[in-house]
Amino acid sequence: MVSRIRKFFSILGPGLITGAADDDPSGISTYSVAGATTGYSMLWLTLVSTPMMAVIQGMCARISMVSGEGIAALMRKKLPPALVYPLAGLVIVANTFNLGADIGGMAAATRLVVPVPVDALVFLFGIAILVGQAWMPYATLARVFKWLTLSLFAYVVTAFITHPPWLHVLEQFAVPQIHFSSLWLSTMVGVLGTTITPYLFYWQSSLMVEEDKAAGKATLAARRGTDPGSVRNMHADVNAGMIFSNIVAFFIIVTTASTLGAAGRHDIATAQQAAQALRPLAGPFAELLFALGMVGTGILAVPVLATSSAYVAAQTFRFREGLSEPVQRAPRFYTIMGAGILVGIAMNLLRVDAIKALFWSAVLNGVAAVPLIAVIVWLASNRKIMGDWASSGLARAWGWATFALMGGATAGMFYFMARGS
Repeated sequence: MVSRIRKFFSILGPGLITGAADDDPSGISTYSVAGATTGYSMLWLTLVSTPMMAVIQGMCARISMVSGEGIAALMRKKLPPALVYPLAGLVIVANTFNLGADIGGMAAATRLVVPVPVDALVFLFGIAILVGQAWMPYATLARVFKWLTLSLFAYVVTAFITHPPWLHVLEQFAVPQIHFSSLWLSTMVGVLGTTITPYLFYWQSSLMVEEDKAAGKATLAARRGTDPGSVRNMHADVNAGMIFSNIVAFFIIVTTASTLGAAGRHDIATAQQAAQALRPLAGPFAELLFALGMVGTGILAVPVLATSSAYVAAQTFRFREGLSEPVQRAPRFYTIMGAGILVGIAMNLLRVDAIKALFWSAVLNGVAAVPLIAVIVWLASNRKIMGDWASSGLARAWGWATFALMGGATAGMFYFMARGS
């Protein structure tokens, strides 16, 4: 039994990191708003979206395991440029907005604990992440990322400190409900948009290639193909990461619903405001845990966002890529990555409204996710590309259900934008 547990933890890597990165500061803000404004009524979304996330991320990983390259590179080869370039641009722009908002969120959360000017913290976090990512070996970086996922347990602990009505919580979790109001439906779109996110598709795919390179498979030919054991381990890793991600989302919603929502504090717009408001309702320890969790997941998510943009650009425009490459061998890759972080820092120093940045990144992610999901399901189901590893009928059904849900959510978002409500 002990050996099985040890083996399970040894295979955790790209999937776990991807799942944890999904709960970035902007995601935490969205879940906090959901709990404060709609109570426990959206908990069922964390249940429904878990298999959807697992299927899409599993497809991204399997595509790269079989083809030996990232999905952006495969899209460049299989799709018309008129579709490839706009999608790549959408993802990079959305990542940059998201990244800037995340750096600002980390700084604001730290300011709750340490009396240092926010601008100084923005600069410190941004530069430290940039330097660490550029000069830290990939194997070391992967180990650091795995340990940073533990920071998300702060939100699990905080939920128990607030003593929610657990029977009512479980009822809301198990029984789906929809409230037909602009506030509720718009918040639902935000929750789905921050859960099933395009940058994670590219990150998951590219990390599989990085893992192969770390194992000594330096050429494309050496990386092509996989085996049942590797696919089994990948699915265990991905499934664990997606379940972990949505467990954290569940507890964030529970925490804010049982405190802010129950107390009538519905005017919460960010996770930092949620952390501040928790102090009189749940005590200073809950506020501290909530704020520290923001910093830990931000240190994980900002590099993921920046590197995802670099992977998309490198694979789309065909230049050398990879965290396993030294800076001098992949200068354009690291330039794209660094530029994203520097723009994120500048957004905060120039006082770009973080809430608007989060909103527009959600809009862009929502727009990009719909065609990307369709392309990923098509690639993963194409026997000419995948051979015997083409998706099963059940996986395809879940994939197209995800496409339909995200398409409906995006249409709903534009509907309410047009109505101005």
